[in-house]
Amino acid sequence: MLRFRPTKIELVKLQRRLALSQRVKKILKDRLAILTTQFIQTARRAITARQRLAEAIARAVRAAGTAGGYHGAIALERALVASEADVSLTAATKNVAGARLPVLELNLPEVVLPAYDLVHTSSLVDDAAAAGRDALPAIIVLAQLERALEVLGAEIQRTKRISNALEHLVVPGLERAIRSLSMKFEERDREEKARLKHIKVLRAHTESSESPGRTDVTQ
Repeated sequence: MLRFRPTKIELVKLQRRLALSQRVKKILKDRLAILTTQFIQTARRAITARQRLAEAIARAVRAAGTAGGYHGAIALERALVASEADVSLTAATKNVAGARLPVLELNLPEVVLPAYDLVHTSSLVDDAAAAGRDALPAIIVLAQLERALEVLGAEIQRTKRISNALEHLVVPGLERAIRSLSMKFEERDREEKARLKHIKVLRAHTESSESPGRTDVTQ
C-alpha cells in the first residue's frame, strides 16, 4: 500500500511516477511482443533442426551399420577412431530485446586424407566417417536453438510478471493515491473559498455597523 504525505509536492511526485510507470509498462509490452515473436520463430527453427539432426543421425547409423557389416565391428571401430579429429567450439551471445541468446560456431578441421588405412578399407568406411562428421553441425545448431528457447522462455515469464505487477498493482495504486489527494485538495479549496466568503461577509457587515449614520438637516 502506498504511503504519502498530503501535500501538493507529493501529488506532483505521484503524477510523475504514474507517467513513468505507464511508459515502462508500454516498453515492457513491446518487449514482450518482440520476445514472444522471437520465441515462436526459434521454436519453428528448433523443430526443423531436430528433424535434420534425426535424419543425419539416421544416415550415420545406416552408414556405420553397412560398413560394420562389411568390415566387421572391430575394424570399423579402429578406422573411425583413427579418423577422429580435434574440433573447437566458439561461443558468444547476441542481444534480442535484452535477452542474451547464445551463438555457437563449430570449427571443424579440413580433412584432406583419412587417417585410417585406405588399402584395407572401402568407401563404406569413408561414408560412415563422413556421415558422423556431418551430424556434428546439426547437433550444435539444435543445442543453440534449445538454449535460446530456455533463455527466451525465462525472459518472457519475467517480463510478464513485471508487466502484470505494473498493470494490476503499481499503476492502479498510484491512480488511487492521486485521486485521493486530488479530492482532498479540492475539498480544502472549497472550504477555503467558503471561509473567505464568510470572512468577507462578516467584514462587510462590521464595516456597515461601524460607519456613522447620515443626518438630514432641513432649513
